[in-house]
Formats: sequence, structure tokens, C-alpha cells
Amino acid sequence: MGTIRVTNIQVYAFHGCLTEEEKIGSDYRVDVAVKANLQPSAHSDELKDTVDYVHINRIVKEEMAIRSKLLEHVAKRMLDRIFAEVPIAMEATVEVSKINPPIGGNVEQVTIEMTLSR
Repeated sequence: MGTIRVTNIQVYAFHGCLTEEEKIGSDYRVDVAVKANLQPSAHSDELKDTVDYVHINRIVKEEMAIRSKLLEHVAKRMLDRIFAEVPIAMEATVEVSKINPPIGGNVEQVTIEMTLSR
């Protein structure tokens, strides 16, 4: 078993419950970790035998482009796609962080983390 991590994917998106968030948008950071058996790719040296991090990045960008009120909803969609499109994924963790959230205080970011296993 091994882990492929794609960290600090930076995206501008329009998630949130407030009307202003839908219009103005915000900066987000997404981190993804996918656990899988990496021994076949370690031996074969073939992309088809591993977790393609370009594919993971594309999933993140596509799902972040679909507006949601809750970050949990976005993360769940990402996890569902990872398991549907990456057959060797055994476990995945997605962290979605909203940078400078509009919560009436000086807060650097809020983060939700979700993990799903086969």
C-alpha cells in the first residue's frame, strides 16, 4: 500500500451559503491523498498502473467549478469521482479549505476533511 498526495491545489470558486459568496467568490485550497497498491506501478513503470495525479487535479478543478453551499458537498463529490474513476483507489481523503472565510473575524481559513474507503 502507498499514498499519492496532491497538495495545495489552488482554486477560485463560488461556494457558500451567503449571496455575496455566490457573486464574489473566494480562494480555496484542496489537498487530496489517495491510498492504493503502488507495487504494480513500482515494477511496471507504467502510468496505467498507478494513481494519475493529473487526473486527481482535474477532478478537483471540475468539482470546485460546480457551486455548492457546503464544502462537505464538494468534498463528497470529489471522493465519489475518485472511487468511480480510479479503480485502484482503496482510500481517499479530501481536505477543502476556504481562505479568509467571511465569518466576522480574522480567520486564515476553515477546512473540512472527509475520508472514504472501499
